[in-house]
Amino acid sequence: MKKNFTFIYNKIINVNKLKYLPNWVVLLLDIIIILFSGCLTFYIFKELDLNYILQSHFYTIIFFYIIVNIFFFIVLKTYSGIIRHTSQIDALKLFLSQFLTFGVIASIDYFLLYIGRPKIAILTASLLNAFLSLGLLLLFRIFVKHIFEYYINKNHVNDKTNIIVYGLDANAISVARALESENPKRYNVIGFLDKTKENIDKRILNLPIFEIKKSIPLTMRITGAEAIILADSSLSTEDRNTIIESCIEYNYKVFMAPIISNFENPNNIVKEIKNFEITDLLERNPIILDTDLIESKLNKKTILITGAAGSIGSEIVRQILNYDAEKIVLIDQAETPLHHLVLELKSHNNNLKIDTIIADIRNFEISEQIFKKTRPNIVFHAAAYKHVPLMEENPNQAILTNVLGTKNIADLSLKYNVADFVMISTDKAVNPSSIMGASKRIAEMYVQSKHFNILSSKIENSTKFITTRFGNVLGSNGSVVPLFTKQIKKGGPITLTHPEVIRYFMTIPEACQLVLEACAMGKGGEIFIFDMGKPVKIIDLAKKMIRLAGFKPDIDIKIEIIGLRPGEKLYEELLNETAKNLITHHEKILIAIEVCDDYNRINQQISTLIEQAYLNNYNEIIDSIKQLVPEYKQMN
Repeated sequence: MKKNFTFIYNKIINVNKLKYLPNWVVLLLDIIIILFSGCLTFYIFKELDLNYILQSHFYTIIFFYIIVNIFFFIVLKTYSGIIRHTSQIDALKLFLSQFLTFGVIASIDYFLLYIGRPKIAILTASLLNAFLSLGLLLLFRIFVKHIFEYYINKNHVNDKTNIIVYGLDANAISVARALESENPKRYNVIGFLDKTKENIDKRILNLPIFEIKKSIPLTMRITGAEAIILADSSLSTEDRNTIIESCIEYNYKVFMAPIISNFENPNNIVKEIKNFEITDLLERNPIILDTDLIESKLNKKTILITGAAGSIGSEIVRQILNYDAEKIVLIDQAETPLHHLVLELKSHNNNLKIDTIIADIRNFEISEQIFKKTRPNIVFHAAAYKHVPLMEENPNQAILTNVLGTKNIADLSLKYNVADFVMISTDKAVNPSSIMGASKRIAEMYVQSKHFNILSSKIENSTKFITTRFGNVLGSNGSVVPLFTKQIKKGGPITLTHPEVIRYFMTIPEACQLVLEACAMGKGGEIFIFDMGKPVKIIDLAKKMIRLAGFKPDIDIKIEIIGLRPGEKLYEELLNETAKNLITHHEKILIAIEVCDDYNRINQQISTLIEQAYLNNYNEIIDSIKQLVPEYKQMN
């Protein structure tokens, strides 16, 4: 007996295993419903001493009534929709089927009257029958839909997160509807949050609209919400970040909803809902680029990128894909990352001409072969060693890559008539305290002095040498963000060098967009510095990342202070004390006015420095650096 019950449950009752009712079952149930509706109508009118159907042809008329209904069910395919996903279209099909059936019966009645024969049915009764049939057909579908939802979600009751939707516009309503229709449900939508007080007595989707009580976290606590989803399409970046920071401070989850363009596909909407990440918090208002100017610069050009497999180099490549370049030449020493980048590029554009070259830019002869073969029009020089502590331990490698490598690429750019050379520098080059920062400052000095030396020599149509300088980029190799993410996944602790460390941050795409803009606007000899926004205290960044991951700082995840590493300082600068800056037509790009020394002297001192790097003589390397960069203050 028990086995039989289990069998019946698994085969019939257990809707978790039943994907959908077969079409023939739905059609059969619909026929049973219209028969029941017809019988109900018949008995209602019988109680009124009225014959709904002509008694002499009772069974013929019933048979005809069923056939007409089946005909319209098949024509309109009312049985083909999955019942638990019944929509307004399905309801419209049922409406048409019943009133077309009524129309057929009414037409026959009028025809019979016209030829002097008795009617087959009372039209009032037929109309009532149509309404009854429609109501019962819809009720059946609603019942089945709720049964499915109940059983599918029954096992997930404890897994659902009480969530409140911020916003009342069409986007917010569509997101709420998508969350409600998800099966199995992950979120229980308890209502909407309105930034005004105008709608607090109203309901949307039968859900209440809550007024914000003093603060959003307080309102969430009062309403029992565990998470909030920001779905208001008009929400500004500043307001969004304020809400996120206030919520994560009290350990409430925050989700970001997409801007909905297709309201008819709720499954895609739910998939696009994501947790906020630290990059979302630090993103600023979208950068407005002069795309026409950049297009005219890159159009039909051969573009060479050094360090192409790195975080900055690879993003520059991705940005260039938005423009109609002739060919891209990718240079890097890292074989596997370069291979992965090429596969990614080919998946986007199979027609793009790509030269993939494994090479060391410190080797002048090999680099010259590349320039001779590819003849680039524009060079983006992103190759560099940038890990501060590692370069303190290997100063000769910092010099050979960051200084000699830059010198080689710059010299070859001039020799092979490259139109624009753009060097990617760092804020660590300003008043450097590390060998890495000093090596990048020396590279800046060489590139800038070379440009002004060319101008003084009055060489026409020569290479324009441009430098771009910005701070830390989120997610780049060596950034604290990937490090903190790994440490949080392991359960901590997060290791922090000093509680007062401050850094500037921008996202990788943001930085690379500005690099392209600087390339397009550059006249040569400039050091462009980017608006990095407000500096960020690293300990605050760590705490936000811990909260965004759903943990409590110093309780679930410890923060451990390990002390400043060799070469590090508490804060970075974008300008040194003697430099000034000029504005440009782009609000996020300034030009640093640095004192530019004589090219011949710099070139000679760099040659000496490179010789010392080959000999790997630490003291001589440091002395040579200090001669070139007097503001360098060794912190090792």
